[in-house]
Amino acid sequence: MKNTPNPEEFYSKLKIQLQDTALWPNEYLYKFIVLSSQTKITQVETIFDNMGAVIKTKESSNGKYTSVSVNVRMKNPDHVIEKYLEVTEKVEGVISL
Repeated sequence: MKNTPNPEEFYSKLKIQLQDTALWPNEYLYKFIVLSSQTKITQVETIFDNMGAVIKTKESSNGKYTSVSVNVRMKNPDHVIEKYLEVTEKVEGVISL
């Protein structure tokens, strides 16, 4: 049995949760995992350019992966989801948490 989540279903549920738990606009914390490559980290950072985002990175203990945390003020749940989709489309191999 395949246990891969359906992206449309996931984002639909996320939108409902965001609508129910916050007043918008609001701060949102994105968390991504990428291979420890300056190119991949820069790709994520570029997507949030000129948005006033606070971006922090932390390399894993073995140095293979880097977590990228992005704290940014977002307009609404749709805008949050748009950025998730943009990151997954533009950054190969990214894991969104």
